[in-house]
Order: sequence, then structure tokens, then C-alpha cells
Amino acid sequence: MAQFDLKNPIHLLATGFGSGLSRWMPGTVGTIAAIPLYYLLAMLPPLGYQIVVAIAAVAGIALCGRCASDIGVPDHGSIVWDEFVGLWITLALVQQMPGAHWLWVVIGFAWFRLFDIVKPFPIGLLDKRLHGGLGIMLDDILAGFFAMLALKLSIWWYLTYYLGLS
Repeated sequence: MAQFDLKNPIHLLATGFGSGLSRWMPGTVGTIAAIPLYYLLAMLPPLGYQIVVAIAAVAGIALCGRCASDIGVPDHGSIVWDEFVGLWITLALVQQMPGAHWLWVVIGFAWFRLFDIVKPFPIGLLDKRLHGGLGIMLDDILAGFFAMLALKLSIWWYLTYYLGLS
């Protein structure tokens, strides 16, 4: 059984402040735990948001790789920092919307979880072929970009067809 030490800051961050240790759907619980931090990040100007998310992504490669190495499991389900970053990538679009509504956060969450779970090409291929911290992070980063595109299409559909704006 993998042993996480939440007193170790690397393990604490990699497990999403312990949220990934949930016995029930740790990836989903970890993604939910990323939402309050998203709201803090959303207070930044767009460029600041993007810089922080980019730093979190790059740092996540080392962070997740080190945690996986420490516990001796290549991509343990409790390591959810990648879900944090993937969701923040997805929601970058919402962060830039004036008066962004909580519903778009929920829809972005759903799109991200879908792409993270289903892993369409090339996400699944990268997930199988890449290992270590890069392998842990990259599939969720790509899922975040796929979900961002799906969210953008959802917003476009809503504005165009539901509200009749063009």
C-alpha cells in the first residue's frame, strides 16, 4: 500500500491537499478541491492567471514525479495535482469572461472530467507512453485544453442559439 506523508509539502500538494486520498473517485474529488483555488486565481488579471497556471503545470511535473517515486507507484490515483492544473486550464476561458457565472465552472468541470476519464486520442496514447512526472501531468494538461475548447463551443452555442445573440 502506498504511503503518503501529508507533512511532506510535496505529498501534500501532489495529493491536492489530501483530497486525492478520498476512497471514492479521488480524481473527481481532487478536481472539486481545485475549484476554491480557481476562484482565488480568477481574481488575478488574465496574464497573471496564465502565468500562475503555467508555473503550476511545470512545477507539477517535478512535484508529481517526486511523489510517485517516493511512494513507489508510477501514477497513483491519489496524485491529483494534475487534475488541479487541468481544471485551471479549462477554466481559463471562464476566468476571462466578465461576470462569469458559476454554471460555466460546473460545465467546465464536467467537460474536464469527461476528457480526463475517456482520454480520447492523443490523450490516451500519451497516458500510456509517457511516464514519470511528465506522463502524470501531460494527459491532464491536454484534457484541460480539450475541455477548454468544448467549453468555448458550449458558451458559443448558448450565446448564439439559446440567447439568440450573434
